[in-house]
Amino acid sequence: MKTPEEIRQIGLRTIEEEAAAIGNLGNHLNEDFIRSVELILNSTGRVIVTGIGKSANIAAKLVSTFNSTGTPAGFMHAADAIHGDLGMIRPGDVIICLSKSGDTPEIKVLLPLLRLMGNKLIGLVGNTESYLAKNSDLILNASVNREACPNNLAPTASTTAQLVMGDALAVALLECRGFSREDFARYHPGGALGKRLYLKVSDIYKFNEKPEVQINDDMRSVLLEISSKRLGATAVLNERKLAGIITDGDIRRMLHRETPVENLKASDIMTRDPLTIDSGILVADALDLMRKNNITQILVMENEEYAGVIHLHDILKEGIL
Repeated sequence: MKTPEEIRQIGLRTIEEEAAAIGNLGNHLNEDFIRSVELILNSTGRVIVTGIGKSANIAAKLVSTFNSTGTPAGFMHAADAIHGDLGMIRPGDVIICLSKSGDTPEIKVLLPLLRLMGNKLIGLVGNTESYLAKNSDLILNASVNREACPNNLAPTASTTAQLVMGDALAVALLECRGFSREDFARYHPGGALGKRLYLKVSDIYKFNEKPEVQINDDMRSVLLEISSKRLGATAVLNERKLAGIITDGDIRRMLHRETPVENLKASDIMTRDPLTIDSGILVADALDLMRKNNITQILVMENEEYAGVIHLHDILKEGIL
């Protein structure tokens, strides 16, 4: 049995070996990488990504990345391709085939069939002298010196290199298309990620109470308003115009003063010109503003008038961190 320190060292060595493999990929970004990006940008179809074994797993992940970043893609397992899945390929599709050796039996059976169909083929290979490399229109070189596996057998560094090379291709396509944050939001409407990209302050502040007092209200009115609305603060208005904010922190500081509480008005303890946020702002941006200013609530403005409060708890409930 390995000691705890020996186990840690194994993990460290694995990370270092895979990091070195990735670091070497930059030397492989040649003209074929550029032409691959241009080929996909100019294609009229989808990107069909295929592979066998562990490479198939990486291929499936890359398909998800392509689809989520504006490049329509589909996955085709190399073993299933010759049993009917070739029917998914259409004229104009660009095919990317992943393989470390480039010489597996399934690849050797599949490639002649792909060539007959006339689609352009990009080989994402770990061996530039392989059958796949020699029969591809373009080559993306993802070769590594050795696997992180101590026996140099289990696909580890090689699959990581395939993934990173595929991601480099996807990001290059993303930037060339001018794929925006708004585009990304359309493809990721679910979960916390989607909410960060589309949920606005106006979508959640309206579910809160709207605490407000007038500048001449006494402390009893202020305390009751903050307590009853349960947002830890209240806006202070001069008729309809926002004049300030009073937080529960302001109340605590007031209690340390020597001035009798019964003589104080809202205007005496409020923070003038408070930080506000427009209702059309993304909730994620509101969260960033709260963190920057070390506060837990912000007054919301709509059409230049006080509209309500958004609280940190509202954001946390939405799963936006």
